Amino acid sequence: MNVSANLPDDPLALRYLEHVRVEKRLAERTVALYTQDLLRLQHLARQQDLALTQVHNTHIRRWVAQMHAQGRSGRGIALILSGWRGFYTWLGRQGLIDGNPVADVRAPKAAKPLPKALSVDDAVQLAAYRQDASATPQLEARDAALVELLYSSGLRVAELTGLDVCASAQARGWIDFDAAEAHVLGKGSKRRTVPVGQAAMAALRTWLEQRQTLRGASASTALFIGRYGTRLTSQTVWQRLRARSAQAGLSTPVHPHMLRHSFASHVLQSSSDLRAVQELLGHANIGTTQVYTRLDFQHLARAYDAAHPRAKRQPPKS
Repeated sequence: MNVSANLPDDPLALRYLEHVRVEKRLAERTVALYTQDLLRLQHLARQQDLALTQVHNTHIRRWVAQMHAQGRSGRGIALILSGWRGFYTWLGRQGLIDGNPVADVRAPKAAKPLPKALSVDDAVQLAAYRQDASATPQLEARDAALVELLYSSGLRVAELTGLDVCASAQARGWIDFDAAEAHVLGKGSKRRTVPVGQAAMAALRTWLEQRQTLRGASASTALFIGRYGTRLTSQTVWQRLRARSAQAGLSTPVHPHMLRHSFASHVLQSSSDLRAVQELLGHANIGTTQVYTRLDFQHLARAYDAAHPRAKRQPPKS
């Protein structure tokens, strides 16, 4: 069926399209999409020998299931349902139907995409990258430290920017240099403590030496500050990390949450301890953490395909 050709010939559908075009003054593109939706609806109804006013909730649900089985995305189905819902709402206002058959029908939920994680090699390459610091040694030391800390401890970007230099009653978070731990305030105002690796601790110490040379540093309680002593924002961290990943030669632009995903995935690959990863990330529900088991399985599947001599299926003989 070519639903994009012509117009529906059902008089009610034509009246509705005239209504949205003239009275509601919707954009031409929107009217064209409504036209496609009504052509599809008309076609499906006539396959069941139904007038558009005879369509019931069970018909709509069956057609949604058919579209989903044919591979149409949840978002695409949701847009079609929106067009149908508007049409039947209008029919109800005209007194032509008693109830809207689309009112409580929802599109299938789209599968959540897996979080993007760097390979171990790419993550180490980014964390180990150091640029020529002759021009701005303070900013280079700061950016190196924040990358190391994000990957070392799996912090959220807001947790990173909320860190202070010293512990205090007002501090949202701080680094315990003696214990090599980060104390952070996470989602839901929940505090947690996470370990900080040796490389990150060394980078943080280098940054603290450079930090004190920045203008306004002594007046700021923030651990990570800009060149004029103001606390770094999440947006600035995103921008600096994106630029640094390009300078380090990575093919994919990196954002802070990608390093958090990489941290979780790489710890899980090595330890297989899902509960420990849940605690380190500060997830209230282990179901949130279980997405990393899917990432881990993908890693294992790639390793299997690359290493096993009979892993890949042979093409069928003709």
